[in-house]
Amino acid sequence: MNAGLTTVAYIGATILFILSLGGLSNPETARRGNLFGIIGMTIAVLVTLAGPRLTGGGNMAMVIIAMAIGGSVGVFAAVRVKMTQMPELVALMHSLVGMAAVLVGFANYFDPTSTLTGAEKTIHEVEIYIGILIGAVTFSGSVIAFGKLAGKISGAPLTLPGRHQFNFGLLIVTVILGKWFINAHGVSEGLQPLIYMTILALIFGVHMVMAIGGADMPVVVSMLNSYSGWAAAATGFMLSNDLLIVVGALVGSSGAILSYIMCRAMNRKFLAVIGGGFGTGGGAPAASSAAQPAGEVVAVSAQETAEMLRESKNVIIIPGYGMAVAQAQHTVYEITKFLRAKGINVRFAIHPVAGRMPGHMNVLLAEAKVPYDIVMEMDEINEDFPSTDVAMIIGANDIVNPSAEDDPNSPIAGMPVLEVWKATTSIVMKRSMASGYAGVDNPLFYKENNRMLFGDAKKMLDEVLNHLRSAA
Repeated sequence: MNAGLTTVAYIGATILFILSLGGLSNPETARRGNLFGIIGMTIAVLVTLAGPRLTGGGNMAMVIIAMAIGGSVGVFAAVRVKMTQMPELVALMHSLVGMAAVLVGFANYFDPTSTLTGAEKTIHEVEIYIGILIGAVTFSGSVIAFGKLAGKISGAPLTLPGRHQFNFGLLIVTVILGKWFINAHGVSEGLQPLIYMTILALIFGVHMVMAIGGADMPVVVSMLNSYSGWAAAATGFMLSNDLLIVVGALVGSSGAILSYIMCRAMNRKFLAVIGGGFGTGGGAPAASSAAQPAGEVVAVSAQETAEMLRESKNVIIIPGYGMAVAQAQHTVYEITKFLRAKGINVRFAIHPVAGRMPGHMNVLLAEAKVPYDIVMEMDEINEDFPSTDVAMIIGANDIVNPSAEDDPNSPIAGMPVLEVWKATTSIVMKRSMASGYAGVDNPLFYKENNRMLFGDAKKMLDEVLNHLRSAA
């Protein structure tokens, strides 16, 4: 394929990727956005396969084998991975992008066909160095994020003494190694600082994500998404591939914007997230100088819950990670359909950091075919709780914690939350009284207008649905 056709195809693919991002910004257009992305990526892959580097180099067979292996793994993951495992799958995919950037960087450095000299050679080496640096941080950080999200590594932040000075020291050493690498004479001499830098970048990625607590994990996922985009852009510079540069920049910038939005939703600064320490792990209460919540917990049965829902006029459902774990979204929709058929106004309130990754609850509700027009963002629905008869919280905790507003000493103080306690009655569905992912106790459980429905979300919701239908 000649250069002109390649350029036109790349421009077309770029436009499709931009349309894809635009479509993904709204649930109603997300399916179309995904389709644009698929078409754009198909064009990009086909054009790359038809390029001179493959057709003229005799590497087509190896590339096809690699694509077959990668495609098989992708299909297997798509079929076997549950919706509750999507956050860790996303983190794992980010790690693969980082690994690819590292491998491409080293392959470029060892490229025997390179004829660059002078300033061009220096610029190319800077591209290699930065690409490997970003890729290594993305790879190791994403692996740790995968471990935390999958429960294989504790969600508690690892806050080492002098961790900020340690990170700053790594940065200084990386810059020094970069100067050594650029001034090296020959591949063998430059390989040593390149390897040292890669090891330091891997250590930094591990240390950075290990220091981040459980409550900040949604921000970590979007942050690593941004890193993977910049790693892809750096790879594009190394390969002189304009499309990869543009796509990487789109992913990197959109991930950075998403991280900013997530930080605002949690009233956190991005540097504070990187600094770590927000949220403990394993349900252990986080330190707070304030007194622990006091009061009596009132438990209710599934039958009583069904009666309260049936007698309501306005109901708001707040889904959380517990709903995802129990895979209760389909039963939730059946209850919603039943109540709406009885003339009851039912809506869903989605907190920006509900679940383990951005949009986690939206994906689950879309899978259950919940209508988009009754799924509301926090800012759209928070002021409606005072006129709500029942606010039903399914497996959520930190995002409905009044300590964020009432207790200035709470670890989540200032974090915007869904004000469910302002409803006439709030019903919290949980397995136990354990704290949420941030490790902070929740005074909501002890409020006079709150009721606790203990048990597995799927089982209890099935019972609620049966009682609703039997009394119809």
